Amino acid sequence: MGTGHFFWVIFYFASLCSASLANNAKINFREKEKKVLDQILGAGKYDARIRPSGINGTDGPAIVRINLFVRSIMTISDIKMEYSVQLTFREQWTDERLKFDDIQGRLKYLTLTEANRVWMPDLFFSNEKEGHFHNIIMPNVYIRIFPNGSVLYSIRISLTLACPMNLKLYPLDRQICSLRMASYGWTTNDLVFLWKEGDPVQVVKNLHLPRFTLEKFLTDYCNSKTNTGEYSCLKVDLLFKREFSYYLIQIYIPCCMLVIVSWVSFWLDQGAVPARVSLGVTTLLTMATQTSGINASLPPVSYTKAIDVWTGVCLTFVFGALLEFALVNYASRSGSNKANMHKENMKKKRRDLEQASIDAASDLLDTDSNATFAMKPLVRHPGDPLALEKLRQCEVHMQAPKRPNCCKTWLSKFPTRQCSRSKRIDVISRITFPLVFALFNLVYWSTYLFREEEDE
Repeated sequence: MGTGHFFWVIFYFASLCSASLANNAKINFREKEKKVLDQILGAGKYDARIRPSGINGTDGPAIVRINLFVRSIMTISDIKMEYSVQLTFREQWTDERLKFDDIQGRLKYLTLTEANRVWMPDLFFSNEKEGHFHNIIMPNVYIRIFPNGSVLYSIRISLTLACPMNLKLYPLDRQICSLRMASYGWTTNDLVFLWKEGDPVQVVKNLHLPRFTLEKFLTDYCNSKTNTGEYSCLKVDLLFKREFSYYLIQIYIPCCMLVIVSWVSFWLDQGAVPARVSLGVTTLLTMATQTSGINASLPPVSYTKAIDVWTGVCLTFVFGALLEFALVNYASRSGSNKANMHKENMKKKRRDLEQASIDAASDLLDTDSNATFAMKPLVRHPGDPLALEKLRQCEVHMQAPKRPNCCKTWLSKFPTRQCSRSKRIDVISRITFPLVFALFNLVYWSTYLFREEEDE
């Protein structure tokens, strides 16, 4: 009985000792982190001004691997040729001076929030216009030091980057916007940037842009040589496709409607001068305002864009409809004047014919004292209008029949008087303008859509 009691006492004290050791181990674990940091980053032990050695402690360049996570793409500006992006930027390298004992795997890594405590690569974004860090609620940055001396630096930043665009196919275009990262002071003899193996660039799911679609992205290297040496550079190309549905609804369909409305003038009476003039001027001014609004949202470039061809041709059609009425009005007034002159000439000829008939009758009825009639020879005198008319009718009947022509047959439906020329111009315009505009659409869409496929 005494032996059993002694056994339980020993077991109880052993349990207390093990619990005490476990509590001490938990407390000393954080203390160990502090000691490790003081040991590797203490004064006189680590100099952040000296770059790490190369692979396996050699004197080669330090290797820094880059990884990006694109959180959002806010705006893509055509007029400023820039885009804004928010991303998590990560870079990782090995500094053998920062190796430490992980206490049998209990210390997975050490975390710092002060970047100036360790050596940092002098990376900068070469096509950056503006940028800022995020400090709400705390600075969005951390540094992790692993037992083997590997250092991971992560920070969240927002950047506005330059994006030179080629707008020849606007708005049927695709744009490539780059993100370039390079070393500012260290040459490739001391520092080399590499993309992280596997998946160096990640993009947030369900990325939505108002007028673009991110089709794909490509990673590449862009080392640059200057008179001070060669500098390591990385780049990622983002391929954006412009959403055409917005421009179809906002630009192309309204322009087509304005052109078609300008054709209503061809169906109005040629005497309705106020209606036709107001319609032509209104559509012309509306088209000009639409064109200026489109150009206001684009940068002034030296080449012709696809949208310039469209608006220019539509403006030409509207202006042509206005000029067509000016031609119709001129032809109408000219025909009226000629018709009046023709009427006066016909009246004069009719009076001459009546006078000639009276003279001929009086000559035939004239008799001498012997009651004999004075016979006139049946000879055609020059200038006799009756004889000329009969001769003309004979010539018409003697002409050979001609082969019918479709165009002349269609035009023969309208009178051949001078005053009907204006009506002919309207009828021809009703057919010509829509056909030419349909032909332009066929050539325009086939040309630019084909060029878009070639670029793709």
